[in-house]
Order: sequence, then structure tokens, then C-alpha cells
Amino acid sequence: MKKFFSIHKSLCFFPTLLVLGACSHPTEKTDDTKNATSAEVKTKAHINAPDFNADSAYAFVKAQADMGPRTPGSKAHDACVTFMQQKLKAYGAEVIIQKGTVTTFDQKKWGLKNIIASFNPAAVSRILLCAHWDSRPFCDRDSVETNKKKPCPGVNDGASGVGVLLEVARQLAQKQCTVGIDIVLFDLEDYGQGEDNTFPHMENSWCLGSQYWAQNPHKPGYFAKYGVLLDMVGAAGATFPKEGQSVFFASGVVNKVWNTAAGLNYGNYFIHEQKGETTDDHVYINRLANIPCIDILGFDVQRSDFFPHHHRAGDTMDNIDKATLKAVGQTLLELVYNED
Repeated sequence: MKKFFSIHKSLCFFPTLLVLGACSHPTEKTDDTKNATSAEVKTKAHINAPDFNADSAYAFVKAQADMGPRTPGSKAHDACVTFMQQKLKAYGAEVIIQKGTVTTFDQKKWGLKNIIASFNPAAVSRILLCAHWDSRPFCDRDSVETNKKKPCPGVNDGASGVGVLLEVARQLAQKQCTVGIDIVLFDLEDYGQGEDNTFPHMENSWCLGSQYWAQNPHKPGYFAKYGVLLDMVGAAGATFPKEGQSVFFASGVVNKVWNTAAGLNYGNYFIHEQKGETTDDHVYINRLANIPCIDILGFDVQRSDFFPHHHRAGDTMDNIDKATLKAVGQTLLELVYNED
């Protein structure tokens, strides 16, 4: 059996058997396509993607960090909703705040807010880009005992993915894609049950915002060709191995993204190595929404762990590197601007 790194967040195993029943929407080839000769197939002209501005993305990450931990029920949580909504609207997106109520493993009820921004909404062909924006309410992996009950700053783990996607949105406002782009920022991803056994074990305690969205899509029958999730994408020297659940559900998308990164000389970030499986928002997008979705997830292969400050008080702006933001953001822009 392959080694799992399903610590996402939860430091627990996520058996592959649970996801075997998930289905996808296969693309049927027409007879004309099947019978076409290579001479008849036209090569699509390459489109020059906009230049991803790492300084801008960094500023978006810092704006969130300056609010403090975006934990549910906090003033920072409310302020971040307003910030994201205003930015996305300013970039011309149709913005929906999806509200719902969920119960966390500690039996508390919270109102969640998923932020959904649609660009080129009339386009039938759509790509889903997503990240989570909340902070974990406790630094339970911190070595300092007094920090364990403090909320995590949630900078690399949360704000970095949002920062990249806000810069992508800014570029979409200046140069429209031929495909539709839906940016979904999930709430309550990081309020999952860790190793604390004070409460009874709760299945699927992580990724509550994506679970809610996948079961209650913002548009009836919503579907995207594929999705790309960003998580922990801002640390200096980060590497992104091919995550197991992504390969299982959407190996073609994984290869497409990693090959795109290699073509941009970002192969030192997007490494061609598969490492285990993790429970993250993409799992529920695949299982519940039946949209093939992959995870660009920072993971240190040498340490077999996430970045050193994962779920610790040290997850601050000190760890954010503009070069890493650039590698991820430019890869996304190259991907979506050259999508059919």
C-alpha cells in the first residue's frame, strides 16, 4: 500500500476505497474526431497569458494577514468577506456570497460564507479555481503549549491561495479568457478535528465550506471542465508533488498543469513525483460535485510534512516568498488563457 500523507490537515488516513464510487463527466469523442487524420487536426494558436504580478499577489496576502486570523465568528472573518467581495466586484466578476450553517466537530454551529466570483458568465466551457480563506482556530501542532489554543495566523495556509487568485482575477479584468472562470473561496476548511480526543470522532470534519458548496452549487447543475485548488502555495522554496487523490480522479489535469509549469521553467516547484493522498477541498469537489479537480499543495517531500509552520503560530508573512506566488500564479494564467 502506498504511503499516505493525509495529515492535511487532519493527520488521519483517508482510504482510497471511500472515493472509488465517484464519477466524472467523460468527454465523448464524435465520429468526426475519431476519424480525423493528423493533417485535419488544426493546432491551436498559443495565447500569450498576462504577466502575473507577484508584488500584487503579495499585497493581497498581506492585506489578509493584517486583519488577523480569519476564524469563524471573528471581526477579521467579517472584514475578509468584505475585502474579497469588493476586490472581485471591482474586477468585473459576478459575485455571490453563499451562506450556510454547519456544525463543527466540537458541536458548535457556525455560519459559513463561500465567496463565488464568475468571469465571462455566459461561456458554457468553464474552469474552476479555488482556495480556502479561513484560518484554523487553534495552533494544535505548535510546540509551545500556550500557543496550542490560539488561532493560527493562516498566512501560507489560507491567505496565499486567496492572494494568488485575487491577482488572477485582476488579470482577468484586463484581458478576458475565451472560457468562463469561476473563482470559489471556501470558508471553514480548516476547522477540522485533529488529534484531540475530547470530542467523539466526526467523519468529514474538514473542508466544510467545499462540502456545502458541492452539495448546494451556486447554480443548479453547475459543472466545470476541471478544477484547480490552491493550498499553501506561498512558502519560500515550496515544492508541489503530484497529490494522490488528484492523480486518482484527474490524472490528465495533473499532467496538464505540471507540464504547463515545466514549460515555464517552474519544474523546481512542480516536481514530477507522486506522494500519498490528502483530505482537502478537492476531494469533495470530486466526490460530491463530480468535477475533476486537482490540488496544488505545498508539501516537503524530504520531511514528509507540510511547511514547518503548518498549524502553528509561526504561519506569518515572514514565510511568504514572491517567487513561489509567481510560479503558481503564472502557471494558472498560462493554463486558463490557453484553454479551449
